[in-house]
Amino acid sequence: MMLSLPFINISAQSDNASVQILRSNGQHSFSASVPHGNYSGIAHLYGNVYAMVDDKSEKDGFHLFAIDVDSLSGDIADVRHLGFRSSMLPNRDGEGIVFIGADSTIIISGEADSRLLEYNLNGGLTGRSYQLPRITDNYGYESLGYDRERGLLWTCNESTMNGDGIQATSVNGAVNRLRLRSYNLNPRSVQGAELISGSDSHSYLYEMDKPMAHVVAWKYVYGVSEVMPMENGSVLVLEREFFVPKKKLGAWCNCKIYQVFPDESSVIRNGDLQTAVPLRKHLVYEWRTKLSLLNHEIANYEGMCLGPRLKDGSRIIILVADSQNHYGGVLKDYFKSIVISR
Repeated sequence: MMLSLPFINISAQSDNASVQILRSNGQHSFSASVPHGNYSGIAHLYGNVYAMVDDKSEKDGFHLFAIDVDSLSGDIADVRHLGFRSSMLPNRDGEGIVFIGADSTIIISGEADSRLLEYNLNGGLTGRSYQLPRITDNYGYESLGYDRERGLLWTCNESTMNGDGIQATSVNGAVNRLRLRSYNLNPRSVQGAELISGSDSHSYLYEMDKPMAHVVAWKYVYGVSEVMPMENGSVLVLEREFFVPKKKLGAWCNCKIYQVFPDESSVIRNGDLQTAVPLRKHLVYEWRTKLSLLNHEIANYEGMCLGPRLKDGSRIIILVADSQNHYGGVLKDYFKSIVISR
C-alpha cells in the first residue's frame, strides 16, 4: 500500500529553494575535551547541547556534547564532552541519530541489526523500534535524518544493495544506485510496539557520482554517510569517498553535499529500480582533505546536522568526522561548520 505523502515537483522549484553556501569554516579538533572515538552521527538537542553516536562504543547509546559556535562567523569555538547515556545493551554499530523534539526522544539506526531504536534522554529504551530491510553486513544504514515539519524519517543505504547492482570500488567503474527512504513517523504507535509502519514509506532512486579513485586501494570506502532533511522538503545527501593507498601517504577523503527534492517520478515501485528516474541532484558544497608527510588533516566525515542560526539569520551545518579512535595516532575527531543562507 502506498501512503499519499507530499511530493515536490522538481521542475517547479525556483532557484531560491536551493541551499546556498555563504562560507565554509575550517575543521577543528578538541582532543583535550573530546574522547577519542568513532563518531558517526550528530543531532542538535537544544541550546549548545548535541547528541552523538559512536559506532564502536562499549555499549549501545549516545554521547552528549556542548558545542559552542561563534554567533557571527559560525565557526566552532569549543566542544566539550558531557557524558555517555547507555541503554546497557551491547553495541549494535550505531550510525545515524536524530532528535524528536515533540517527544524529547532520540532515534538511532544500527548498521549491524538494521533497526531503529528509540531512547529517552537518559539513554533508556522507550520500547519503540522498527526493523529496516536488511542490506549487507557492511555498507548498511549509515544515515538518519528527521523532517519535523512533515513527520518523516529519512535514511539511505550507504552502498548498492544486493540485487540492485554492483557496489562501486576504486577500480570497477560502477555507480552506486541507492534507495533513499522516507518513513512516516505520525501517528506514533504505543509503547512497546513498532515505531513506524512499513506501509507508510517511499523509496526513491538516488545515484551517486562515479568514483574519483581509479587505482587499487589498501582501504576504500565510498557511499552515502549522512542525510539531512530541510524545512522546504528537500534532503541534503552527503557522499563520501575515502581512499587509502598501500603506503598510507597520499590518502584522501572527498566529500560532496547534494540537495535533492523528492519527486514522484523517482519513487521505486514494486521494488524495481528500473521503473524510477534518478533524483535530480544539486551540488551544494564539495571539499577534500588529505594525508601527506606534512599534512595530517585527512577526515572521514560521517555525521551532519543543522546547528543554530547566526546573528544575521543565516544557518550553519555542523559536521563531525569518524577518526576510528584516532587510528594510527594520525586521524583526529574533527568538527567543521558550513554557513548556509536558509
